[in-house]
Amino acid sequence: MKRRQLMVHSAAAMATVAALSFSAKARDEQSGETCCSDCKDCGDCRTACLACAAGCMDEPGRKECIKLCLDCADICGACDAIEARKGAMSAAMMSLCAEACERCAEECEKHQDDPCCKACAEACRACAKRCRQGATSK
Repeated sequence: MKRRQLMVHSAAAMATVAALSFSAKARDEQSGETCCSDCKDCGDCRTACLACAAGCMDEPGRKECIKLCLDCADICGACDAIEARKGAMSAAMMSLCAEACERCAEECEKHQDDPCCKACAEACRACAKRCRQGATSK
């Protein structure tokens, strides 16, 4: 059953990546701006977090990592959507996104031997840095 769940989650993550890539490309072509240019407007971070959560499912002691990755992925998605429409809450959302990314990176850095966790931590650090910059410039 775990293998089946992993396949379902992987397929969902791949579909999400395709949709995010398409919407980000369309928005970039329209405005020339992104929220997080270092991580392609939070999309790369969200994708890395989803991949990390899927990769950690069968690993013992990774419950906190999975929870933080899923939280971070959701917050990155929300930040991306709010920033795309230049919403009134953009700066607050970028600050929250940066905090979520930093917490996720800290947890993932505990598992540096895992390539998914390592990639997630790197994506989270880049996204957090750019979101902090974006939040202070608004």
